[in-house]
Amino acid sequence: GYYLDIMTECVYSTSDYSDMVLLQSYSFNKDVDVQYNSTVGKFVGFTEFGVKQAEYLNKDQTSLLQLKAEVDRLCRHNAQISDSAVRDKA
Repeated sequence: GYYLDIMTECVYSTSDYSDMVLLQSYSFNKDVDVQYNSTVGKFVGFTEFGVKQAEYLNKDQTSLLQLKAEVDRLCRHNAQISDSAVRDKA
């Protein structure tokens, strides 16, 4: 069998979320082929297949803009909710 995984992560270290980064990794058989990084603003390939996929995916400017907007819609929004829940219980 084959193993395909798409993982989305929101990474930050400051309480004002100014360093928030969205990472979306596409893996095949547990090896990351291609990854979107909101700081870079595009997909980056890590394998021969991933480089080809990144070139293809980076041509779609609409999708890249939507992914960049996910930093605010998904990452910051959910980080604020989870952080406030932790602070309120402390």
